Amino acid sequence: MLIAGLIGGVVGTMLAQNGRNGSVGVLGQPLPGVEEGAAPTTPVEAVAARVLPSVVQLRVDTPGATGEGSAMVLSADGLLLTNNHVVEAAAQSGTVTAVFDDGRTAAALIVGRDPSSDVAVIRAQNVTGLVPVELGNSDSVRVGQQVVAFGAPLGLGGTVTTGIISAVDRAVNVGPETGANTPTVLNALQTDAAINPGNSGGPLVDMQGRVVGINSAIATTGAQGGSIGVGFSIPVNQARRVAEELERTGRASRAVLGVTVEDNPQQAGAIIREVVPGGAAEQAGIRPDDVVLRFGDQRISTGTDLQAAVGSRAPGEVVDVQLGDRTVQVTLIAAPN
Repeated sequence: MLIAGLIGGVVGTMLAQNGRNGSVGVLGQPLPGVEEGAAPTTPVEAVAARVLPSVVQLRVDTPGATGEGSAMVLSADGLLLTNNHVVEAAAQSGTVTAVFDDGRTAAALIVGRDPSSDVAVIRAQNVTGLVPVELGNSDSVRVGQQVVAFGAPLGLGGTVTTGIISAVDRAVNVGPETGANTPTVLNALQTDAAINPGNSGGPLVDMQGRVVGINSAIATTGAQGGSIGVGFSIPVNQARRVAEELERTGRASRAVLGVTVEDNPQQAGAIIREVVPGGAAEQAGIRPDDVVLRFGDQRISTGTDLQAAVGSRAPGEVVDVQLGDRTVQVTLIAAPN
């Protein structure tokens, strides 16, 4: 027993010394080399390399609070696109600071904002050499298509997540839970790419790195507001029209149908309750108690669906409206300023 104990002690000492002198396992192996400037090896990596230089983190400071959000570069001299609800609090008394991918920071001023579409255009001051995004065509987006979301969730700038388009033409209410003072309804792209507070205003892009949407809202199951894989983005075609008007005039026009609607849980469609005299609906022959089933190529199940569909169009557009017993053509008019 004494000899066995002595041998065991010697072996244990030798093993301990070997452990201190260097492992014979993977811990003792050298690190792989770093390939400087190596080309991206995955599609998402390639998209991230292309888009990240155009993504901006926003810090919004007001007398009573501090907020954060995201934006994307529209021009090399500092024009940025974001959500209205990101910068709305700073419109009266507050400041917006843009933090760029290369580490530069700049004060940003609001050029124009539109609560009804939740779009805003701002300009970073005294900057040059920024990398603008490439805008895609959101009308070509398909359910199941892979997309990549960019932004600064929870203040973590340069965050990249990926997923698919889960649905198109999704009617989404945006209100105080997103930080918006003015409630509105969006006709949105739905995605399961992780979007969290702070992502708002950042780009949703296709696998060519082209912007197809502005990350704007999420569905949640509790007060914490974290991602559950149900995020919503404003289609870029809608945002582009609004942004062009905001840059040019500081305000945006909004299409209206000229009706009030109600829902019947037992019946699909938006039920027309009242028709505004002289409005687009009356001129097209729409009457109270008509039921709207389709607006253009969009199926209408509720009044919210109809509100979102109308809001996604421009004044002057001509749209086929399918009612319960007939189809009419409506020329949308602009809402009064």
